[in-house]
Amino acid sequence: QVHLRESGGGLVQAGGSLRLSCSASGINFKLHDMNWFRQNPGKERELVASITGNGRTVYADSTQGRFTISRDNVRNTVYLQMTNLNAGDSAVYHCNTRRQGVDFWGRGTPVTVSA
Repeated sequence: QVHLRESGGGLVQAGGSLRLSCSASGINFKLHDMNWFRQNPGKERELVASITGNGRTVYADSTQGRFTISRDNVRNTVYLQMTNLNAGDSAVYHCNTRRQGVDFWGRGTPVTVSA
């Protein structure tokens, strides 16, 4: 019943930008912390950014100040604005939230950064 759906990934040149979106259903969205993770075959899954229901944000050091997480509680959507992308940002990006102690995941949207 909980569904998360990511969109916005793609192929970009180094130095470019992307905005990822994650639409959520099956939860009282405004009360849930939302998270962005990323993973590629050569790396462990990494928590990129989190945002609480009331808008507090936390970022991984690896974002180097380049990423911004935000949310729209009317549209039940969380965003990840990514700028100055580099090859190390290439990964499948997943949206995540937790309900009653259970983690839910979107299927992911791939981001590929080319030289």
